[in-house]
Amino acid sequence: MKSNENRLENKVYLETFGCQMNVSDSERVKTNLTAHGYQIVNSEALADVVLINTCSVREKAEQKLYHRIGRIRHARGADKQPTIGVMGCVAQLEGETLLGKPQKIDFVIGTKATGRIAEIVSRHALAQKRTVDLGEREAGYDWTVAPTARNSPYVAFVPIIEGCNKFCTYCIVPFSRGREESRPATEIINEIHSLHRQGIREIHLIGQNVNSYRPPSLEGLAEFRGATPFVKLLRAAAATRIERIKFTTSFPRDFQADIVAAINEHENLCNWVHLPVQSGSDRVLTRMRRGHPVKAYLKHIETIKNSRRPISLTSDIIVGFPGETKADFAATKLLVEQCQYDGLYIFKYSPRPGTPAATLPDDLSEDVKQERFLELEQTQRSVQKMVYERYLNRVLSVLAEKISPKKDSDLSGHSTCHKVVNFAAQGAQLGNILQVKITEAKLNSFYGTIIN
Repeated sequence: MKSNENRLENKVYLETFGCQMNVSDSERVKTNLTAHGYQIVNSEALADVVLINTCSVREKAEQKLYHRIGRIRHARGADKQPTIGVMGCVAQLEGETLLGKPQKIDFVIGTKATGRIAEIVSRHALAQKRTVDLGEREAGYDWTVAPTARNSPYVAFVPIIEGCNKFCTYCIVPFSRGREESRPATEIINEIHSLHRQGIREIHLIGQNVNSYRPPSLEGLAEFRGATPFVKLLRAAAATRIERIKFTTSFPRDFQADIVAAINEHENLCNWVHLPVQSGSDRVLTRMRRGHPVKAYLKHIETIKNSRRPISLTSDIIVGFPGETKADFAATKLLVEQCQYDGLYIFKYSPRPGTPAATLPDDLSEDVKQERFLELEQTQRSVQKMVYERYLNRVLSVLAEKISPKKDSDLSGHSTCHKVVNFAAQGAQLGNILQVKITEAKLNSFYGTIIN
């Protein structure tokens, strides 16, 4: 292992799994490491240090982590083994037990210890001592991301709240990310202004539950209208005049009609809402401890659908939750047909150790869960085909983000309503917001042509 004096030669590979919060964390980890002289590389084969940023929301996260580490170790000779560190939710939940695994993990970094990453890597290099840091975020934590660390030169994530107080029975987030903590509004608005000056065209205000946003004070928000601090923040963000603002994820229990009003008032608040419902059965929602009956959720959907601006609607649903009956599942299918989602993320239930739902009998077989998954997926495909066809011949505002992975002569980007749009264009148009007429609706994306 290289000495501290040779740290400039230390190459770090960072692999990220999971949600936008993890991607945002990884960007700040790259920023921290680069500032301390480390080089970020794009392959684990080139790395002295491999960091894996984990997510515990998906099924069998721990097993997938161990398999991934095993492949990395197997691919390297005995004398060329990298230092391997584990970050993120699995790290926070498993802690020191990860060090006892046969895959030989060298250090473990919790979800709020990312600001100490360079110190931890350096300490291990010097002392070769295995380390666990599950501590709290340090005072004055720097949320800044260097332009070179961003996944996109045109789109930036801005965390506004982390953690969760909802404690849905199936969810591990309150245990892996802790209780809700909101950033000061002035700090967020200053960050947006800075991103705008750097040439960022689109920001995503992110958090486990963005509309649960409760800052330490209303400083920076007092002049803006809103039923909640989150709506005030939306209007304050819109006032920065950055071209596009998206936000995710919203929690139904905290959703306010005022959010839709703000979207209607400000063109740069994008017309997309992600509002996870998880089930269409009141009985299952109660067992999930979601706190919103179907009737209340549908009232939110009515508000969104009646908006002056057409708002794209997406959601999450879990099938096969413990005790879910055929009638419960039928109610979920009916809700999907009623809501007419633009997009739907469907998950088969799997227990997360430490959550209340993990103590319930997981009484549905994998075959039943798979059958319901496929049936709901087919329902959504039928709905989505109909929804997407409504976009034909419409003109969407699209941010040209990258060359299309399918065709070098095409560019790919997202519309304000968060649809993937591919279109013929020149690479020089990357980073521009273009008007694209939709000519073809595909399964999960559009194809179109630029109009003058």
